[in-house]
Parts: sequence; C-alpha cells; structure tokens
Amino acid sequence: MKEADRAEFTKAMKNTHTILLPNMLHYHNELLQAAFAACGYHVEILPEEKNLPGYSLPFISGDYCLPTVLILGQVLAAVRSGRFQSDRIAFMEPQTGGACRAGNIYNSIIVSLKKAGYGQIPVISLNAFGKYRHPGFTITPKLLFRAITAVCFGDLLMTLYQQVRPYECRKGEAKACWEHWNRELCENIVAGKNISRKKRKEQYRKIVYDFARIPVEDRKIRRVGITGEIYMKFSPIGNSHLEQFLQEQDCAYRMGGFVNYAIYIVDSELEDQKLCGAGRIVQKAYNMVIRYLMGIQREINESIAEESRFYPDADFMKMKEMAAPVINKGCRTGDGWLVAAEVADLVEKGYKNILIVHPFGCLVSHVCERGIMKKLHERYPNINIQTVEYDYDSTLTLRESRILMGISR
Repeated sequence: MKEADRAEFTKAMKNTHTILLPNMLHYHNELLQAAFAACGYHVEILPEEKNLPGYSLPFISGDYCLPTVLILGQVLAAVRSGRFQSDRIAFMEPQTGGACRAGNIYNSIIVSLKKAGYGQIPVISLNAFGKYRHPGFTITPKLLFRAITAVCFGDLLMTLYQQVRPYECRKGEAKACWEHWNRELCENIVAGKNISRKKRKEQYRKIVYDFARIPVEDRKIRRVGITGEIYMKFSPIGNSHLEQFLQEQDCAYRMGGFVNYAIYIVDSELEDQKLCGAGRIVQKAYNMVIRYLMGIQREINESIAEESRFYPDADFMKMKEMAAPVINKGCRTGDGWLVAAEVADLVEKGYKNILIVHPFGCLVSHVCERGIMKKLHERYPNINIQTVEYDYDSTLTLRESRILMGISR
C-alpha cells in the first residue's frame, strides 16, 4: 500500500487520540498499556463483541484466516458502537511479517475502514522493522525498554498463576495475587519505578515468593499443555476462552511465554538476513538483540527456579535443540519450529495432554503444526497430542468435543 493511501497519525494526535489495540496478549495487555502510557500514548484494548464475523465479512473474503476476521471485526465493531468518537481514535495492529495472510491484516484494516466510511482513522503498524512509519508514533528506546519490561513481568505472572491456580486450597487466591502484582507493576512501569535490571530481578523474587506462599494441595488432575499459532494461543477471543473451558473441566493447563516467541522472531529475521547476504555489522546487531533478550529470559528463569515447586520455560537455545528431531530450524514461517519446541518442553515437564491450537484454513499452521503431527506421535507415543482448529463458522459442540478428546488422559 502506498504511503499516500493511508491516514497519518500526527504528532498532535498523540495528545488527543485514543489508540485501540486488539486483545492479543491476555496476560500482558495492562502492562503494555502502562508502557505506552509512560511514553504519552493513551492505549485501550478493544472490547470483545458478539458476532465479530458479521462486522468483518462484508468487507473481506471468507477465505481469510480467523485472526484477520476477528481483529477486523473488533475494529469495525468499535467504530460502530458509539463508544468512541471516530475523529478521536486510531487503531494499532502488531505485525511480525512472514508469509501468511495475517501479515496483511494491517492493509485489510485500512481498506475496510475506507469502504465503511472511516478512512480518516489512522492505523498504526506496531513492528520492529520500521515499516509504515507515522510522525506521531515512534518506538523510542524508552518505549521499547518499558514494553520489554511489560512482557517479562507478564510472562512471569502467567507462568506462576497457571502453576498455582489448579492446586490452591482457597479458590481465587492465585488470581488475587496475580491481580495485586499486575496493578503494582503497571504503576511502576508508568512511573519508571523498580524497572531497572537490578530492581526487576528484586521484583521477580518478590513475586515468586508471594505465589510460593499460597497454600496448595497435592492432587492429581489432568495436565494440559497449550501451544500453537500465537494469536490463537494467547487471545481469549481467538481461542473462544479456552482457559475458562479447561478450568471448568478441572484441568491444570500451561502455555509457553511470549519472550521465547520474541527471540524467535528476531532469530528468524537474522537467518533471513544471512540468506540475503547481510553484512557482519547487520548480523552483529541482530545477535546483540538476541543476547540481550536471552539474558532477560535467563533472569526470569533463575528467579522461578529458586522455588523448587515452579518450573520455568526452557531457554531459547534449548528450545531450538528440542525441536530439531521433529522439524528443521529452517522452518521459520509463521510459528515455525517453535511449536514443536513448545510441545517437547511441555512433555518434558510432565504434561500428558497437548493441544495445538490454530486457525482453520491457515496454510502456515497446516504446514508447521499439523504437518509435524506424525513425527510428534512417533516421538511421544504415550502423549495425547491433538490439533484444535478454530473457524468462524465451526460449531461450539464440534470444537469442544475435539478439546475433550485432547485432554482425555
């Protein structure tokens, strides 16, 4: 899309506009909002609406993947809801690139808003590669640092909450602990307090200690690992509130954090740069970012491991090794080899049931997720590994029956 074909988010809009962001990272949303607020941006998470395909399908083909259908539906539902002034909002769409139709969500939003009569609303691309720049939005070092901090704390809270909640003696105590720390960390991020590397490590230990103090009972319940396409895995809108359904089935579930995915994106871009003949300086820059993120990940994992009852995600390099027997590391399209790595990590941690969630019709997911099923079953014959496909016109009964098959052990 040409630069002239899209509305700009100007410098003046930073003080007047609300930026609406799709609900993609349930455990990280509020922390990321705080990171944006610290840099002068007012960001809100798009609310969940009923019948989102009814908003989006008049403007796009029904062949689009579910993430596109749902995210565009949220955008169009928001402008038609009356809750927002159309001349006082902008939308933000995260982009990681890659050879999939979801990579075109940004342009689809712009085109659809124009068709709906809202072409004046700016759409900001949130990406790490400097594409589609706007004069009023810049990823500054301050914003980047706070966003990374938000992701780190979000991963930590998610990991601890998911390991404590199923076993708590007093129902709701794990959620209360999560909400308490979520509020405090948001305040700290906005104020720039306790977010230096040294202070973060101190906060990690305090958070781990608080979760470790929650009384638990030793009971045998089904343990379910969740992996798959990134949006379907993390977004409760994308996976139709899968976590709530698993709680109703009395399951202990777990999903890998976002930090490994962030490193995977940078590592994949580095490999692409090498294939394109990038020079040593460019490669060195990517390697510096990877080492920085791996260092952050190591600090989180070390803090979690201080309590023997908690298990951190495997670090990035180990994840690569774990995926190697199943899929080549050259498979970097979409979620690539990372899905196989997360399956291996979950199996190693004792999860007997694995759900691989992905959108129906997503060619990338069919290759990188369904395409590895035979190898996974051969490698882990005693593990119940199932794919769960989501589509806007699939029945709830069919999907839930598939999930129940996937958690039968």
